[in-house]
Amino acid sequence: MSHRPRKRFGQNFLHDPEIIRRIVEAVNPQPGETLLEIGPGEGAITLPLLEACGRLQVVELDRDLVGPLAERARGRGELSVHNQDALRTDFCALAGGRRLRLVGNLPYNISTPLLFHLLEQARCLEDMHFMLQKEVVERMAAAPGTPAYGRLSVMIQYRCAVTPLFLIGPGAFRPPPKVDSAFVRLVPHAQPPVEVPDEALFARLVQQAFAQRRKTLRNTLRGLLDEDAIRSCGIDPQVRAEQLDLAAFATLANRAAGH
Repeated sequence: MSHRPRKRFGQNFLHDPEIIRRIVEAVNPQPGETLLEIGPGEGAITLPLLEACGRLQVVELDRDLVGPLAERARGRGELSVHNQDALRTDFCALAGGRRLRLVGNLPYNISTPLLFHLLEQARCLEDMHFMLQKEVVERMAAAPGTPAYGRLSVMIQYRCAVTPLFLIGPGAFRPPPKVDSAFVRLVPHAQPPVEVPDEALFARLVQQAFAQRRKTLRNTLRGLLDEDAIRSCGIDPQVRAEQLDLAAFATLANRAAGH
């Protein structure tokens, strides 16, 4: 295909046959599964996924890619193309009462907001396999006390088990991005690992705690918890957010909610 990648869509098209093979092997699509690909582009992953499972949905924003992709998929299985923005897509509606398996080479310029959009719909998702900037995957999987640990780490790990699978070099894409990439598996928890009755407050507290990384909880959580309230949770008000694990954030959020 001769489509010119568009920077505004964050397009970097995968072309490396070995990486494509490893991705399809990791996803392991089976006939009858409800599979959806975000950002199919020129169909490098789309076609082998479609041939493996027989039926595939894709969400593609660039309408110039839709026709050529449908033509290439003809005779390989049932392809349903949704020409829309993944950031505004209701994935639970597309699931049709079943649990979706998501796959995608996510545009790096929208990857974090898209991940948060998907977390809101985790109840409809079986699993997710994504190509992302390596640093984003590192943040998703990071442990407390490490430089990569932050809001994304806490919120992703609250919803999903995170398994980084393998790295992908810039040369696997056209045009080559200026960063390394990684392939990651996310499996939504049947039940979150911590109990949080007020999830909206939990999300707000985590966001506020990391808004100014160099400041202590005593300062970042003003308006939600004072020093005494933080201390009553068994947490030092002088520590920074990056030092707290998921359970500690849940304890703080539940205290702020009055539980």
